[in-house]
Amino acid sequence: MIARMIEGVPLRGLLLSGVLLATLLAAPFFINDYLLTILIIILYFAYTGQAWNIMMGFAGQLSLGHALYVGLGAYTAAALYVHYGVSPWIGIFAAIPVAMIAGAFIGFLAFRFSVAGVYFAILTIAFAEFARVGFDHFTWVGGSSGFFLPVANYTENDLWNLRGKPIMFYYLILALTVLAFFICNFLLRSRIGYFWLAIREDEEAARALGIDVFRYKMYAVVLSAGLTSLAGVFFAFFYNNLFPEQVFHIARSIELILAPIIGGVGTLFGPILGAFLLTGLSETMHAILHAFGVDIPGAKQVFYGICLLFVVLLMPDGVWPWVARKLGITEKRS
Repeated sequence: MIARMIEGVPLRGLLLSGVLLATLLAAPFFINDYLLTILIIILYFAYTGQAWNIMMGFAGQLSLGHALYVGLGAYTAAALYVHYGVSPWIGIFAAIPVAMIAGAFIGFLAFRFSVAGVYFAILTIAFAEFARVGFDHFTWVGGSSGFFLPVANYTENDLWNLRGKPIMFYYLILALTVLAFFICNFLLRSRIGYFWLAIREDEEAARALGIDVFRYKMYAVVLSAGLTSLAGVFFAFFYNNLFPEQVFHIARSIELILAPIIGGVGTLFGPILGAFLLTGLSETMHAILHAFGVDIPGAKQVFYGICLLFVVLLMPDGVWPWVARKLGITEKRS
């Protein structure tokens, strides 16, 4: 099984992955809590980028409302924990199906009635906005006033209830990111991955070849939604508070997809590299401005826009394909 999951990853890619993983595993022993938190955010965006990449990078279905699945996963697990004391490890068995059902409903409406391209993207935004407005009035989970998870000081990490220090959350999101990487590689090299590639490149040709386009597009949406909901569970228990405006807003969806776009849509390493570049450079810029006592509202958004413009103009395939060529790594875009 492990051999199948790493099949197709170039040797240099495996070595690079090994060095990166070893560095990340050792990092908490050499950095302070602030840098550890930055790494947690980077890995969070790397993970969500991989999940979104299944839908867009592999199957060619553009979702601009992916925050919907983060929010559904977050609120489901958090509500079960706060109201009934259910561990998030059990709560994920409710959070994942809820997100998958939502994804299946959106996918069914879109694909059954031939809603594609930019109209499909608008449909995903619409459902995320419906959720934002709906949860604003859903008082069982706090409504617009916010939903707060109990926070206590622990001398030891409580992994079962995800209550503890940042280092516990760091290794948890690192494990999720590594798992997502191998799942994506496995899917990419499998039969379903080649079907997705065919659909993305030419849907009509894929249908003519006998591929059940509706079914495999549904697979992509449902799987992407389920994986993204796990990020929502992590988000809820790491930040300990949820606001509909914070979780479901379209700005959150755009943040989720920037890493794979910058790094390289349809690649395995692209979402990871994109997350490191965007978050790392953004935090560096913020630290420099703070050191000079400068506070520019919206500076992060402007920086993201500049990065996106730079990549679109100079590296339309993303940063990773360019880096891969320089390193002699022949990872193929899906």
